[in-house]
Amino acid sequence: MNALPSGGVIPELFRGLFDDAAVFPPGNLPVAEAEPAHRAHRAAWYAEAVGPFLCGAGRLGELAAAVSADAAPGSVGADDSAVAGDRPLKVGLVLPGGSIELAPALAAAAPFELAGVELATRDAAEAVAALDRLLPPDVPAAVELPRELLRGDGLDAVLDVLVDSPYRAKFRTGGLVAEAFPDEAELAAFLTGCAQRGLPYKCTAGLHNAVRHTDPETGFEHHGFLNVLLAAQETDRAAAAAVLAERDGKVLAKVARALMDRQIVVIRNSFTAFGTCSIAEPLGDLAALGLLSSPSPLHQEDR
Repeated sequence: MNALPSGGVIPELFRGLFDDAAVFPPGNLPVAEAEPAHRAHRAAWYAEAVGPFLCGAGRLGELAAAVSADAAPGSVGADDSAVAGDRPLKVGLVLPGGSIELAPALAAAAPFELAGVELATRDAAEAVAALDRLLPPDVPAAVELPRELLRGDGLDAVLDVLVDSPYRAKFRTGGLVAEAFPDEAELAAFLTGCAQRGLPYKCTAGLHNAVRHTDPETGFEHHGFLNVLLAAQETDRAAAAAVLAERDGKVLAKVARALMDRQIVVIRNSFTAFGTCSIAEPLGDLAALGLLSSPSPLHQEDR
């Protein structure tokens, strides 16, 4: 059985789960602030939970300038290795404009350690062909299609294309309007479709909190990332939807504590990561549920 460690060690279930999307909505942190904050995350006790710094192709110039400023003599990043974190910067390249952005973005990303590419497209086969042609063989990628193309038979068609490729699927779980949030049935269809094929995936948007809830300010229905983790092992849509609908954090935490090591391997081989504009907020949720032991406070400035 999986024993959740204490003393600030990140449990296997959550390692590398939180990709740093601080510069994306709704966080919208300026790149000049987000880059040193990311290095601080990568040097903190919870660094094993933190994935790459996500950056759109159009902001790589800003990121290069921020890295240069951070490394300048007298800067915090240059003088304090505890804050500087690892170098070179690990970057996840987000390409909302599709395959046409891929070649110039790869060239612009040369100064960084490319941790992955996330490519939005309306044609999965065309995206796979472009990635096959241009992406370095050691760089992973995820392919995102609009949700309207993943309904009905469209979902199976897209997943069948991706399962024959080396690339993950990517699914959007939220946004700035209510319609951007899929319901339990839609998300369950995606999760189980991937599980049945052994296809890994990542999610993005709307998963800042561990447990499903209604946002008190917007009224939007948010999925919880812990719900998604626990649903990732299901191959039955109804069972997955039931897990996604659970709103009791104590119930979910109890299930998480009872996971066997082999179940955790299955879950994380499926649900590999998600983008979050806050790193501290999801970690704080896990600590509140007793699933993470924090040796030091997660400060507001880390959010």
